Amino acid sequence: MIQSVLDQTELQDLAKRVDTAVQAVRDLKGDAREKALAMKTAIEEFHKSALTRMIQSLKSDPHGKELLFAMIDEPEIYAMLSMHSLIRPDLATRVRSVIENVRPYMQSHGGDVELLEVTTDTVKLRLAGSCNGCSQSAVTLRNGVEEALRESVPEISHIEVAPNEPGPSLISVESLLHANQKGWIAGPAPEELTDGKPFRIEGENSGVILLRSGNEIQAFRNACAHMGLPLDGAMVDREAGTITCPWHGFRFDCRTGECLTAPHAQLEVLPLRLEGGIIHVRPS
Repeated sequence: MIQSVLDQTELQDLAKRVDTAVQAVRDLKGDAREKALAMKTAIEEFHKSALTRMIQSLKSDPHGKELLFAMIDEPEIYAMLSMHSLIRPDLATRVRSVIENVRPYMQSHGGDVELLEVTTDTVKLRLAGSCNGCSQSAVTLRNGVEEALRESVPEISHIEVAPNEPGPSLISVESLLHANQKGWIAGPAPEELTDGKPFRIEGENSGVILLRSGNEIQAFRNACAHMGLPLDGAMVDREAGTITCPWHGFRFDCRTGECLTAPHAQLEVLPLRLEGGIIHVRPS
């Protein structure tokens, strides 16, 4: 195991300095902003090229590969490689992210999807509601899930749909509606959300924040993965697609909740649906 040079506080401070500097560049106007961003891009591409060569060299040797895996365990190295998209979250995490992204659309059409298992090249799902059956709409929804998985996680070559478990022969409409609402809380209408500004819904355990980015809306528990402090005052960079904790500067991906500052920390993504023109979130 490699001894980390930086402690967690130093790493946070360095990450915050980077975020502050990048934001200062983005706040520039006109030609100065374009030149500064061009310099930032050139430096990043230079670093990524060098890091890629270094990784390729290490992976070509058994001892180098072992050393590389040990290095990735260090937060500052993991954060740097993640920033340059040289490492990705594990397979199961990426599959779960895809499922959570397609779930709101499926629920808006009366369906749902449950992830059962992820292996080396296979994903096993269970579909519910209007996704389950042979109608044209059900086939369309199933194909949508499969297309999203194959596009975002190309390692997956097999997608299995498990049969639904048998249930009672007769269920009243009232029971279905009551069960469907259990655990969900009503939020605002989509048009009430400001693009790039967290919207807080009060509730237990610090509540929930909704984050709108263009036509996409994501729901997270209102608690930073670092120390659990609220995120409703977080800063959102719409161009970079990141949300930055206002307390210690941890940066997260606005779509997946993945932490870009330190490994193994992720915002809790919550399921949501649109019903009657109102966003509903299930915090538990």
